[in-house]
Amino acid sequence: MGFLGLRAFFGLVQFEVYLARKSFSLLYEKVRNYPLNNKVAPSPDTIERICTAVDMACIWYPKQVLCLQRSAVTTCLLRRYGIPATMVIAAKQMPFQAHAWVEADGRVVNDKPYVPEIYAVLDKC
Repeated sequence: MGFLGLRAFFGLVQFEVYLARKSFSLLYEKVRNYPLNNKVAPSPDTIERICTAVDMACIWYPKQVLCLQRSAVTTCLLRRYGIPATMVIAAKQMPFQAHAWVEADGRVVNDKPYVPEIYAVLDKC
């Protein structure tokens, strides 16, 4: 899985604990306040490597990973490696469905590029 994959895996564990405690606010605050590492110069493939590592960690994770959990981990890892990323929380009315994804430089990085057209954005952190 590699070092980045292990970071992603343990991030999934951390955010699952928040969700198991029914503490969306704690998860939200953790992501919102996660600092951007300005001391690292990201390589051109950093976003792709991190998204791939999170995808691999989701495969090995023993439970189904929620989009909120996956996006929280992706956002924090991207920031840790110098990419200013934003987690987007959105919903659609009919049928009601909530969703989360990550954007960097104004583009979706861990989901289909058209998800902003399907969901109404509730918040970005």
